[in-house]
Amino acid sequence: MSESDVTRDGVQGARPGREAPTGARAGRRRGRRGRGERPMVPEAEFSSYYGKPVLNKPTWRAPDIAGYLYLGGLAGASSLLAAGGQVTGRPGLAAPAKLGAAGAISLSLAALVHDLGRPGRFLNMLRVFKPTSPMSVGSWLLAGYAPLTLAAAATEVAGRYRLLGSAATAAAAVLGPAVATYTAVLLSDTAVPSWHEGYRELPFVFAGSAATAASGLALAAAPTAQAGPARRLAVLGAALELSAFQAMRRRMGLAAEPFEHGRPHLLVRAAEVLTAGGAALALFGGRDRRLALAAGAALLTGSAALRFGVFHAGVVSAEDPKYTVVPQRERLLRG
Repeated sequence: MSESDVTRDGVQGARPGREAPTGARAGRRRGRRGRGERPMVPEAEFSSYYGKPVLNKPTWRAPDIAGYLYLGGLAGASSLLAAGGQVTGRPGLAAPAKLGAAGAISLSLAALVHDLGRPGRFLNMLRVFKPTSPMSVGSWLLAGYAPLTLAAAATEVAGRYRLLGSAATAAAAVLGPAVATYTAVLLSDTAVPSWHEGYRELPFVFAGSAATAASGLALAAAPTAQAGPARRLAVLGAALELSAFQAMRRRMGLAAEPFEHGRPHLLVRAAEVLTAGGAALALFGGRDRRLALAAGAALLTGSAALRFGVFHAGVVSAEDPKYTVVPQRERLLRG
């Protein structure tokens, strides 16, 4: 046996600069000349030590955190509708929007605290203000926004202190857009692939989803004669949500794959159908009360389905190593 044969068969190891055979056939001789090269490297398997994922999947519970995402968006956009109804002399629109904002943000905070385990953990986040932390900024934002919505709703129910209620409604409307969208920044700031890779478009997706949810609530609760702004907001919100979500999926590449299978796909597909259908009913339904109720239900449900779909897609992407490894390799190759 020649020296080259010994080296090739792996007895003495590979020469510097050459790759040694790997995989199940390592150590075996290659086929005779003329039969072509056998694969030296097996197909890549995306795994990690001890079968653990590359990332720890989010420990957040779906009903709590996905509900927190949805209800926060509903509250923030409802504050905008409440202020619009108040300014334009539509009390039938302003009143349910104020009550909806107060109820939604209260439930959103309850869901967040339930996931944290005890109220003290939320209060601990208020000990410092860190502008570079979406969680810190969001905690202070909620702490300032929630009392304003409660004050606006309380004065509406009591029918007293109208000046105070108007000021609280206006202030809540100023904070409303940030409340509706900061959770998108919070998700994008994590290492979870299907959340992080959507950092450019996700705030616009959540803004549109919040608008459709708030308009859905208003269409269901407000008199149809005063629901004109809600109908227009439904159409604008649906257009923003659907277009931004499609743009996000196209740009995300492999990280968009979790949206195409399983539970996330079913939820996202339902969101698209319900949102588009609800917006169409709002636009063409006119002042028909039954169509307004159907549009409101579709928009509220579609917005919730989108938030839950985004949440579950992120969990799926964290569990499979390929969604972390492949994009990293591609970025390295692009240099």
